[in-house]
Amino acid sequence: MSLKLLFSLLLAGTFFIPRIRAAEPEVIDGVAAIVNGDVITFSQVQEVSGPRERTLREQYTGQELIDKVREARLSALNDLIDRQLIVQEFKKKQYSMPEYVVDDQIHNIIKDDFAGDRQAFLRTLNAQGYSMNKFREMQRDKVIVGAMRQNSVKGNFTATPQQIQAYYEANKQEFVTPEQLKLRMIVLNADPLDANSGDSTRKMAEEIRQKVKGGADFATMAKTYSMDGTAESGGDWGLIDRKTLNQQLTDVAFALSPGQTSQVVQIGDSFYILFCESKKEAGIIPLSEVRDGIEKKLEQVQRQKATQRWIDSLREKAFIKIY
Repeated sequence: MSLKLLFSLLLAGTFFIPRIRAAEPEVIDGVAAIVNGDVITFSQVQEVSGPRERTLREQYTGQELIDKVREARLSALNDLIDRQLIVQEFKKKQYSMPEYVVDDQIHNIIKDDFAGDRQAFLRTLNAQGYSMNKFREMQRDKVIVGAMRQNSVKGNFTATPQQIQAYYEANKQEFVTPEQLKLRMIVLNADPLDANSGDSTRKMAEEIRQKVKGGADFATMAKTYSMDGTAESGGDWGLIDRKTLNQQLTDVAFALSPGQTSQVVQIGDSFYILFCESKKEAGIIPLSEVRDGIEKKLEQVQRQKATQRWIDSLREKAFIKIY
């Protein structure tokens, strides 16, 4: 294959740089699958499924955990089979790769994951039982897989206006904007150890509210009196929806009209004064504003389907035995 075609193949692909992780507990290795004579081992499956399994063990227990781990390992094995088939296809077509591509890949890993410290990188490889030759082979295969996935699927995947419109109509819940309001708030906290503090704090809150009702600037009053973290910004909570505050404050806030100040609201030892600056009713984002995003999403879905069809065709011609 010419260098020009090779560069086109590699540069168009998505290169992904793996993270070198702490070594997994040692396992007894064995053959998990054979793909056209190439062996995939249990340790390779564990390396791919390990991060997912750690997450699953934090979320599930018992039989449910066993089932989820089994699914994760089967998914990892199928991923490894696909990778092996793609690498074999690369070799079958007699493509080649300059060594500098792999050098650049490893250089990026050292720069991004080890702050450019090559010795630290080599120590980590050694601790995990990798030789540099083995690691280079792994990186070469990963670049090949990324490039082949991107360049072995041809066709026009651009969504038509009719497809974009149909997706928008069928998935309008994705484009719903919730009811929102621009809120400012003043918070005063009574001293729970002082029996008289509650009454005096409420009285102060009522006086502040009356000043606002009389024309005082709410933001200025918040900067002067509020005791929460938004005081410096004039009590500004920005745009909130019905999930931002607790239910009691939410009910008060969304009952306000733009420009309206609430009554003093007491929750425990705290007193709140809310001010609605503006309101935005719930609605649906118009198609014109989300068209580009839908188009990209549909293109990605179609490309993924085409890629899967290509991989399925490789599987149909292959000898695969899973143990």
